[in-house]
Amino acid sequence: MNCRDLPTLEAEMRFWTQELRRVAGLDEAGRGAWAGPVVAAAVILPFGDQVGNMLEGVRDSKQLLPEVRERLALRIFEVALAVGVGHSEQDEIDTLGIVPATRLAMQRALAALSIAPDALVIDALRLPDVRLPQDAFPHADARSLSVAAASIIAKVSRDRWMADVAEVQFPGYGFAQHKGYGTRQHREALTRLGVCPLHRLTFQPVASLSTDRTGFGGFSTCV
Repeated sequence: MNCRDLPTLEAEMRFWTQELRRVAGLDEAGRGAWAGPVVAAAVILPFGDQVGNMLEGVRDSKQLLPEVRERLALRIFEVALAVGVGHSEQDEIDTLGIVPATRLAMQRALAALSIAPDALVIDALRLPDVRLPQDAFPHADARSLSVAAASIIAKVSRDRWMADVAEVQFPGYGFAQHKGYGTRQHREALTRLGVCPLHRLTFQPVASLSTDRTGFGGFSTCV
């Protein structure tokens, strides 16, 4: 990867030059998973060019190894003015749809910030219910430093939850390994154990395996 491929502060600078100094980058993790929540993070970085040097190595979380993400997440918490994390549960995803649920998780991440943002830079999705200036564009997690930082926080937060909580509550599915995504291991576990309460009932192949959305009918209790 060369320097041209690294995230920059260009999007943030457009707001900074308008005296909007507290710019929150927003991204999510888990949007395409078969199970578990969608998790969003909001990160407000300090104003100024020097923050790029302070967060050397930060980029789209999908480009990083898990151990590198963990290390960079600690650095982001040290450098950022504020970090917020929010999530939408699987039942909210089934009820609202994945895009509205993702927006809801992002709004919860904003609400979790210790300081209020002046403007937002978002990966792909605009937030119509948030009355702040917004710049939303594709691949912002690869192009904007604050969004790249948010992508790392969201990914690390969700991966930890899937490994620590989902794996303990619902053993046998391999959540610590695949984090709820559609892998061969996950498909084989679904075939063997059936659907558990963490699964998104509106996502295939889960929808084809679930015949009852009430109580635990059609679910494996697996506790």
